[in-house]
Amino acid sequence: MKRKKEISYGLYFLGLVLLLYLVLYLLEPASIQKALRASGEVLVTIAPILVIIIGFMVLLNYFITPKTVSKYMGQGSGVKGWLLAITSGILSHGPIYIWYPLLQELREAGMRSGLVAAFLYNRAIKLPLLPLMIYYFGTMFVAVLLVYMVIVSVIEGKLIEFIES
Repeated sequence: MKRKKEISYGLYFLGLVLLLYLVLYLLEPASIQKALRASGEVLVTIAPILVIIIGFMVLLNYFITPKTVSKYMGQGSGVKGWLLAITSGILSHGPIYIWYPLLQELREAGMRSGLVAAFLYNRAIKLPLLPLMIYYFGTMFVAVLLVYMVIVSVIEGKLIEFIES
């Protein structure tokens, strides 16, 4: 029943947005065309990342069962779960909001909240930008900062789990 409500709210929202665009088009056609062009550019920019994330979600649904998620990222996952969350957070790319559905599915399958927090925290580490960061700030600064960020991501994750329990 919850899923059906979410779908109908989504359809209502879509209908409302389309209605607003129609009304605004009648009032100010040039502005709406400019807005639609900008929206199209954003869609073209994020489309490849969306395809990759949807592909991950399909693979997850096909190959990974809640039992597997529970084993590697559930309550008894231990250090393996933290390392997996940290590493995948560092390696992930693209806009963060595209990762939310995947993380929601993993949570529903048994992923710990602390590991979600660690994943999200470690997304701030951008591998392609590390050489530039080293150039501007030096190797020692970057190394200390990265170690600090990883450690703090675990502390934050533990804090989230403590607050939840």
